[in-house]
Amino acid sequence: MSLDGLTFLSTAGAEPGSLPFVLLVVFGSAKLLAEIFERFNQPGMVGEILAGILIGPSVLGWIAPSDLLSTLSELGVMFLLFRVGLEVRPSELLRVGGTATLAATLGVAAPFVLGWGILRLWQASQIESIFVGAAMVATSVGITAHVLSTHGVLWRKSSQVILAAAVIDDVLGLLVLAVVSNVARGSLNPLELLLTAALAAGFTVLVATWGTKGMKRFVPRMEQTLRAAEAQFALSLTVLFALCLAAVYAGVAAIVGAFLAGMALAENVRPRVQDLARGVTELLVPFFLAGIGMRVDLSSFARASGITLAALILGAAILSKLVGCGLGALSLGRTEALRVGLGMVPRGEVGMVVAQIGLGMGVIRREIYSVVVFMAVATTLAAPLLLRVSHKGVLGEEFDRRPGNG
Repeated sequence: MSLDGLTFLSTAGAEPGSLPFVLLVVFGSAKLLAEIFERFNQPGMVGEILAGILIGPSVLGWIAPSDLLSTLSELGVMFLLFRVGLEVRPSELLRVGGTATLAATLGVAAPFVLGWGILRLWQASQIESIFVGAAMVATSVGITAHVLSTHGVLWRKSSQVILAAAVIDDVLGLLVLAVVSNVARGSLNPLELLLTAALAAGFTVLVATWGTKGMKRFVPRMEQTLRAAEAQFALSLTVLFALCLAAVYAGVAAIVGAFLAGMALAENVRPRVQDLARGVTELLVPFFLAGIGMRVDLSSFARASGITLAALILGAAILSKLVGCGLGALSLGRTEALRVGLGMVPRGEVGMVVAQIGLGMGVIRREIYSVVVFMAVATTLAAPLLLRVSHKGVLGEEFDRRPGNG
């Protein structure tokens, strides 16, 4: 394949050599920029997102988002949350459930109101303003989980509150999106929304509460029966995919199912499973992070008004989570509350999905869509830096300090 056909390359119907090229360019550029950022003592994941912006349609135009990249991205974030779940004990998350619920609730209300209010002041329509508010609601747990796991602070109470709140946040975000979508279509069924909420919440609580006990009986019995190589890992992957599917049917995101699968297996599998999961995650996560960057459209900010609105929305997105979630976690102390607020900042792919739905329904203009995508990417880029400051700069303690390490 010649280099003349790089622009907006898609694997669908492309030349035979295009698939390896896409994999090489996306993975290679993401890891290259990650290495550069790490050498300057900056989060590598920021480099991986910037790699997506660089090779994507806005700059070099080598690669465009495609079905293949979307699939790899979804697998990447699923394995990321699965691996994080393997490092978390359900009892620890359930212990902070009350604080997490309050943080998640305030962290949903504050950005929704601020996003809606800014767009109304910008003289946008009511439904467009509501959609922007909805796009600012849900936290991308994959981004924060990656940062916390990479730096070894999942054991902190603030980290446990963030993870639990992000799961609750997903359920609440789903309900907000359902209400907003129904309003846009001119129909609203309270009973259907109530059933969706009950099913989503029930599934999450059931697996979080009883998953570990169920796996404690299930895994040893199946392992005695299976004779295949890496049987425990294969069994873990089956549980992962089954709970991801169940989560979708229950009305929550597949990544919540992945996280719950990891938690259920955390105390019931050997460290070998964690090592193998970490290897798969290292392969797939760059596609998730670079994919976020590829969706940035820099041409939408050619006008001053677009830049102003993007700055306002970005400021509101950060401030609303910091204040809303921080207030909800204030019982942990101001420093830990600050960490919770900053940990809930990234919107990532979640905000973009909501904006995409609004664009597809014709209720969001293209320029507003671009502002929301910018907000999602910018909060994702800011999160690792903000978390690093809150864990190291504020208190002067080592970011990767663990219990028993001094």
